[in-house]
Order: sequence, then C-alpha cells, then structure tokens
Amino acid sequence: MARARAEHFALGAFNLDNQETLRAVAQAAAKKNAPVLVEISQGEVDFLGLDNVRDMVDNYKALLGIEMYINLDHSPSVSAAKAAIDAGYEFIHIDISQAQHGATEEDIIAATHEVVDYAKMTGALVESEPHYFGGSSNIHTEGIDYAEIKKTFSTPEGSAEFIHATGIDTYAAAVGNLHGKYPVPKKLDLELLQRIRKAIDPDCNISLHGGSGTPLHYFVDAVRIGVTKININSDMRYAYRTTLEKVLKDDPTEYAVIKLMPTVIAAVQEVVEDKLSAFNSAGKARP
Repeated sequence: MARARAEHFALGAFNLDNQETLRAVAQAAAKKNAPVLVEISQGEVDFLGLDNVRDMVDNYKALLGIEMYINLDHSPSVSAAKAAIDAGYEFIHIDISQAQHGATEEDIIAATHEVVDYAKMTGALVESEPHYFGGSSNIHTEGIDYAEIKKTFSTPEGSAEFIHATGIDTYAAAVGNLHGKYPVPKKLDLELLQRIRKAIDPDCNISLHGGSGTPLHYFVDAVRIGVTKININSDMRYAYRTTLEKVLKDDPTEYAVIKLMPTVIAAVQEVVEDKLSAFNSAGKARP
C-alpha cells in the first residue's frame, strides 16, 4: 500500500464467489503483471472457509508467480475479524455498521480499535468507516437517489477524526460510490474526495467500495487524487451469470461443467483486466 501511494496506483479488490472467479482474477493479475487483492465477505466465509481460501490463493500465487493478497470484506464482528487475522489474511475490513445498522459511532470506534490492536500480531492492515455504507452487491433495477445518498457522504473533518480515534490503516470513503450495479452510471464527488485526502494522515490509505457500474474515468481521477484500493464485485457477478446463461443456452447437451467454464472465466477476467488498467496497477507487481 505504501508503494501504491508512492507510485499512484490502486489495488483492485475483487470479490470471490468460487474457484472460477479466483482463477479469473489470478489470470488477469498475471496477464497485466498487477498486484491484486481477492476478498470474501461473511457469506463466502461460510461457504468456502477462511483457511480454504488462504490455501487456494497461495496455490495460485505459486502456480502463476503473481502478487496477490486476501482481504476479509465487511467483517460483521470483532471475532470474525480476529479469525481472519489468525488465518493469515493481510487485509481486514471491520464493518460493525453493516451487521448493526443502529450501531453508534462509539461502538464502531471501540470495535475497530480492538481489531487494530489485534492485527499488530501479524501486521495485517485494517480498514473501517464510521457509518453504514448503502446499497447491496446485486444487480439493481431502481435508479440512484443521490439526494438520499449524500446524507451518508464522508466529510473531511469526520474522516480525520475517525482515523485518529481508531488507528486504522485504510479509510473507506463514501463520495458517491455505492454497492451494487445500477441501470444508470455512478457519479463520484471527486472534489470531496480531494478534500478528504488532504484532511487525513498522508500514510492512511483511502478505499472506494461499490466500484461496479462506475465509468472508468472516475477511477483514473480517483487514483490520481490518492485512492489506493477499489472494490469490485457486481460487475464480475453480472459477467459470470450472463455468460454462463449464454453458454448453457448455446450448448444444451453439455453436462461436463468443467467444459462450460473457460468462456465464463474469460468473461470475468476481461472485467478484471479493464479495472486493473483504470487503476494504473498494470506492471506494478512484485511477486
């Protein structure tokens, strides 16, 4: 992350649903020679297992010679975050407000600070935010109500205070980014992002959640401002499902699932490659 700040690129943080999406991210990282994060949230933890994901990532790192790390995304509790630290995850996002929408800022600060202290055992980097972040990692049919969303935008002063109170390494900023994929493109308040970057500790990273459905030029500008981590999920899921549906329709007599996957993996890999180019991380890997 220090390299990302110094060399002006962002790590793409790509959510995994299964081994096929992991392979797509790993192959994109190899092709672009880019460092990447793969991440899982609680649903994937329950389905795939913390240790199993650690092993799969390590296997692909060795196989392809890539620079790849794991982030626990939206960890709902201190105990869940500690379990990922124990499993050797390099990045931890503790998000108390995701599980408890009514959590006070004092509750969030206390839980986050506990995870920050625990992470010192391994050197894992901790990410958090002071309030609930809207949307969901799905394909939405409704438009975006920016008047409502702006109520949860980060402020420069609030961001600096939260970072100071918790000691986090990465701050999840809200500047128009929103979880999920919508029928209209998202718009980021780059001027606000610039003011947040100037207000906070220069050694603290800024991440953008909800990157799917955002025109790529916003990412180019955000990276120039100083964003060093950008999360992508729904764009990958959309490519996976729509491509799989087409493959099944085009070849209705094929039941060997492994023979259906190359086209699906390629579609997801293309999404990842496009993002890596916009994040300016191509060519920045150090395996």
